[in-house]
Amino acid sequence: MTTRLALFDSPLFLGFDHFERTFDRIKKTGSEGYPPYNIEQIGTNGLRITLAVAGFTMKDLDVAIEQNQLVVRGKQADEDDDKRIFIHRGIAARQFVRSFVLADGVEVLAASLNNGLLHIDLQRIEPDVQARKVPIVDLAKADTTTTTASPSAIAGPRVPLPDKPTSTT
Repeated sequence: MTTRLALFDSPLFLGFDHFERTFDRIKKTGSEGYPPYNIEQIGTNGLRITLAVAGFTMKDLDVAIEQNQLVVRGKQADEDDDKRIFIHRGIAARQFVRSFVLADGVEVLAASLNNGLLHIDLQRIEPDVQARKVPIVDLAKADTTTTTASPSAIAGPRVPLPDKPTSTT
């Protein structure tokens, strides 16, 4: 059984189910501790995520965007481990997956690896704010042959209006 956020139980929040799913993903990924990371603001609309990935090469790392999530995967190849004999192995060659939920309007620009730090640059894009009027159709006065706006998009399938009575003289 899943618990719902009380904030989104209101009937006034129509179509906000994706926010609830996003919060669930954040809760699941919040407990991960490896690899450590920083998030810093660069300029007014820029962000940089820096992950400490010492021992990983570029071919060991993968950065992808999947369903509004930035996903960073790391898997070190164990090519020469069978040739080496460890007396003590304190540096674990473990794989990881680190996910970051991206807000709408956040775009990944680039990723770079330098001195064991993976830098991922992001940019917030300001959306164009546009308002538009929605025409209101008076269905009581609407003629079946000419209407300025179709109410079918709002009201569903169009029901034919009764024919106007014709006078016979």
